[in-house]
Order: sequence, then structure tokens, then C-alpha cells
Amino acid sequence: MFPTHRPRRLRNHPQLRRMVRENILTTSDLIYPLFAVPGEAFAKEVTSMPGVYQLSVDKIVEEAKEVYDLGIPAIILFGIPADKDTDATGAWHDCGIVQQATEAVKKAVPDLIVIVDTCLCEYTSHGHCGYLEVGDLSGRVLNDPTLELLKKTAVAQAKAGADIIAPSGMMDGFVGAIREGLDSAGFEDIPIMSYAAKYASAYYGPFRDAADSAPQFGDRRTYQMDPGNGREALKEIALDIAEGADMLMVKPALAYMDIIWRVKEATNLPVAAYNVSGEYAMVKAAALNGWIDEERVVMETLTGFKRAGTDLILTYHAKDAARWLKN
Repeated sequence: MFPTHRPRRLRNHPQLRRMVRENILTTSDLIYPLFAVPGEAFAKEVTSMPGVYQLSVDKIVEEAKEVYDLGIPAIILFGIPADKDTDATGAWHDCGIVQQATEAVKKAVPDLIVIVDTCLCEYTSHGHCGYLEVGDLSGRVLNDPTLELLKKTAVAQAKAGADIIAPSGMMDGFVGAIREGLDSAGFEDIPIMSYAAKYASAYYGPFRDAADSAPQFGDRRTYQMDPGNGREALKEIALDIAEGADMLMVKPALAYMDIIWRVKEATNLPVAAYNVSGEYAMVKAAALNGWIDEERVVMETLTGFKRAGTDLILTYHAKDAARWLKN
């Protein structure tokens, strides 16, 4: 008795395996996150994220040029202001750090797509994503007043030259509010990439070092999603689509590939996944200790996101991945 079907026939040669490969990662899939800080000629490595830096605007421009030369089509900007307050002034002020970085990058590398994170946690003195009741120590953000701050922030970012607005605060109605604000200001052609299914995740730890955005008290579980929920993600994306989202994001990615798949099956919009800081840090730590082959693990992980259904991948591995793809 011999097997009737022999799938191994199509695995016998590298070229044959390449010909029948179902999902292919390219540099066009990648988005590289950058962290802008005040100052000049400043670059400080994030201890928990080897290879990732807080950068002054001039250094952001240098990175943007390198990213573009590697064939990566987009960056996403996060900002760490010099001063923080309860009104998140640094987020929506015309001279905010992300607005400065956006203007500088678009002037230096006009064909690079600049996505801006539209959130408030890096800019508030308490580290939460909007207004709180006076005296509140739980971190329960006031939803509707915060929408007005997000509208102002998105408009300021669009004025600075942002190509895509990416709201991440998980406020109810935030996509609709931002769409209204952008349209009213004459930016009806600026798309919104919504962090539609953003979970309250322990994988964000190193990011909070990079963005200096850890809550001073409480947590974000009253506005970010419970990790045990799947159907709720479909509800969230349906609401964002109805409010005018142009692209949808799932965050984190690695432990939520089932959610990526379900979101992709439920919509025709482009789906992004954020390969977050904790996912990156674990790989880097294991690689630095010689426990894994970093290139193979990273490329397998990113290809897995593609297989799950993502169209775009926000990842700190983007520059390395682009180099490996070229080789």
C-alpha cells in the first residue's frame, strides 16, 4: 500500500516551494514606528527595546530617509512632549512634537507616508487617554469630552501634513468625531486607520517606556478591550466602519491572530496588525541570548500575520525585515 496523495512532492525544491507559497511578505506590508522627543541631535535607546530609540526631530528625519530607502512605505509617529498637563495640550497644539516631526519628515521625504498616532496618553499628566473626573484615581476616562480633544488633535496633525490619522484611545464614537472634525476643517481626503480592536494587554509594557505613557494610577481596562473577548471585536469594527473608518487595526497581533482572521473575514477594508513592543522585546531578548535565530523567527512571525489576514503590519522589526527581504 502506497499513499495516493503525496504533498511532499511540492516541497522537494526551494524554487518549487516558492512557486506555491500562499502568503508572501513584502516591504510594502510594513510600517515602522518612531518616537519623537524635543531637542536636537538626541537619540536615546529604549532599555527594554534594543534597537528602538527616542529621537529628536532631526534624527527622526534621518530615520525616515533610511526607512524610505529600504522600500518601507510608511512610518507611524508617536510623541513625548516636554511638558504634560490634564488637557493634553502637547497633542493638539500646532507646535506639538508630532506636528513638528510630521512637517519635517514630509518636507525631507515627501513620498513617505506619515501616519500619526492620535491619542492623548503621552500628553496627559496622569497618563490616561483623555479627561478624568477631578479626584478620580481609577482611570475612568470621560468619553464625550475627550472626543473634542481628539478632534482638535486630528485636525492639528492633518494641518501639519499627516497622511493618515490613527486614533488609538478606544473612546466610543472616536472615529465619527474625528471624521467630523477633519471634514469640517477641509481634510475630507485624509483617511482614518482606526485602532478598532485594541485590547488591554500586558504586551504593551516596553512601549510605555518608549512613549513615557504609563498610567500614574489605575489602568485602561475601562476603555481597552478584555483579552477574553472575540465577538466584541466584531462589534467594535462594525461601529468604526459605520462611523467612517477607512482601515482597521488589531492590537496586539501575536496572541490575537484569531481576531485578525475574524476581522478580515468580516470586512472588505484593509486590516492592519500591530506587532507590539512586548512581542518585539521577547524576540530581541531571546536572540541576544542566543536562544533563537532572530531572522527566521521574525520572518516566520510576520508571515504568520499575513496568513492570518493582515494587509499591513506595524512592527519595530520593519527595518531588519526589509533588509532580510532584500537578501
